[in-house]
Amino acid sequence: MYLSLLTLNSRSKRALTESSRPYELHRSLLKAFPDAADGGPGRVLFRLDVNEQTGSISTLIQSEKKPLWTRINGYASFVTECKCKEFKPALSLDQIFRFRLRANPTKRMKSTGKREGILNTTEQVEWLRKKGMNNGFEIIDVIALDEGFVKDKLTDTDNTGHNTNMFSVRFDGLLKVTDVDVFYSTLRSGIGSAKGFGFGLLSIAPIKE
Repeated sequence: MYLSLLTLNSRSKRALTESSRPYELHRSLLKAFPDAADGGPGRVLFRLDVNEQTGSISTLIQSEKKPLWTRINGYASFVTECKCKEFKPALSLDQIFRFRLRANPTKRMKSTGKREGILNTTEQVEWLRKKGMNNGFEIIDVIALDEGFVKDKLTDTDNTGHNTNMFSVRFDGLLKVTDVDVFYSTLRSGIGSAKGFGFGLLSIAPIKE
């Protein structure tokens, strides 16, 4: 896998637009990877961060294939800094990591059968704990920060559009690896839904002794 960190040009109208329309940003990022004729991009996860104090816009991207960021249309005016490195996490059973995850926690409503965002903090944390039980890790400590609704408008194949509205929660904390192989698969595939909107990337950092 590969980890990239792109700093977007905060003076660029396009960067400002795509920072508020994550699916459009996702489409731009995919330009850096092989198209379908050459095997496709593979799994690409990303997380957008906007510093409200400085106005800086950064995007962390995890990919199965090595990106060529200069393939993005208008790269020179869109990106001001680019870092990329190979990502080979060394994992062991019971290892503890710091983590960050932006997710779209949902639950299916019995009354309608539809999925809706989980707005209660206690339920959000419980959602993550259950995800951990099935994905090779255990939550040791976590803070859930409600980030509000992420809104976007998607253009359909017939050029009509429909609005999307997803609730965003950022989880920061400590986790313990309970199954190395399953956890590695989780890192590769991400957690939860709406990955094309910047959700699901689980980033980890080892605890420094």
